[in-house]
Amino acid sequence: MTTRSRFQDAAALVLSLALCLGVGAIGAAVTQTSVNDWYARLAKPSFNPPNEVFAPVWTTLYVMMAIAAWRVWRTADSATRGGPLTLFLLQLALNLGWSMVFFGLQKIGAAVATIFVLDVGVIVTMLAFRSVDRIAGLLMVPYLAWVAFATVLNIALWRLNPTA
Repeated sequence: MTTRSRFQDAAALVLSLALCLGVGAIGAAVTQTSVNDWYARLAKPSFNPPNEVFAPVWTTLYVMMAIAAWRVWRTADSATRGGPLTLFLLQLALNLGWSMVFFGLQKIGAAVATIFVLDVGVIVTMLAFRSVDRIAGLLMVPYLAWVAFATVLNIALWRLNPTA
């Protein structure tokens, strides 16, 4: 572990939280443009959670992801952390991209393709994080599980709404 001040550690944690929660807030804003009309009219599978479930789950996941990224930043030297944190940023962009495609553009099929790429991005990031800090890798597991569930849900929505 490199030597940093408590202020640097705290500032990095705040920055990581702000980044992840900021991406979540942008995604939520995009989601809100469609959730009460277009999304409400879609045929849903029996396992589709109520809308009220999504915000607390995603907020928790974004906090866990932020802590994982912070642990990698804090644990590794600059040469070692660059790759895993770049992967993290890429998967975070894919995460936001899925919201843009699904809710913003209302393209369910294209969202399926996007979320498959996101699945891979999360797996690769989780493994890269684990190679630096075991706990950081473990903190990504619930996110991977939720994105995998979201993938199944996205596919079901696509099958139930082929013209949407």
